[in-house]
Amino acid sequence: MIKCEEIHKSYGRLEVLKGVSLRVSRGEVVSVVGPSGAGKTTLLQIMGTLAPMDSGRLEIDGVDVTLLGDDALSDFRNRRIGFVFQFHHLLPEFTALENIMMPALIGGAARAEAESRAAELLRMMGLGARASHKPSALSGGEQQRVAIARAIVNRPAILLADEPSGNLDSKNREEVHRLFFRLRDELGQTCVVVTHDDALASMADRKIVMSDGMIM
Repeated sequence: MIKCEEIHKSYGRLEVLKGVSLRVSRGEVVSVVGPSGAGKTTLLQIMGTLAPMDSGRLEIDGVDVTLLGDDALSDFRNRRIGFVFQFHHLLPEFTALENIMMPALIGGAARAEAESRAAELLRMMGLGARASHKPSALSGGEQQRVAIARAIVNRPAILLADEPSGNLDSKNREEVHRLFFRLRDELGQTCVVVTHDDALASMADRKIVMSDGMIM
């Protein structure tokens, strides 16, 4: 599902990624761990096409994204890549249902279809009764589950998560952790998760350890 080949990335004189190669299989949950400054988030941003690489090759679901122009890349990102961050970034003026619908509407789905998809995901997240609530009326764990539903509403090829439980208490952290494996088991979702949480990292199908811009 993901093929990274010899990816290099520098910021000025600082070499952040030093020829990273990685393959992730369809339906696999992979954790990426390592100390701060190891290059984990930079690798995730490049896999998500949010940051350009200096050299190397990236293929997602059979598409060499390094060959796509800006418009095609934006469309590919919206349809085929889902993102979850430490902070949920929900839009405060919209309900949970409307927040989840947003990427589908941007992607060109009809409103009825987007609403149906969003409602189905809310039920899967155990939040069916919270559809009309705005983020301020949701707990931190509920907000993050809404953010995860929003990330997968377009049925992306890959789901990328950067410290998805880093801002949660232990109970909500465990719920979010289990959710990634439900997505794998029930939807066949491919997930790459950057985390400092040992429990989540150890639950993954495979744990990738990074240090000083390389996979160890």
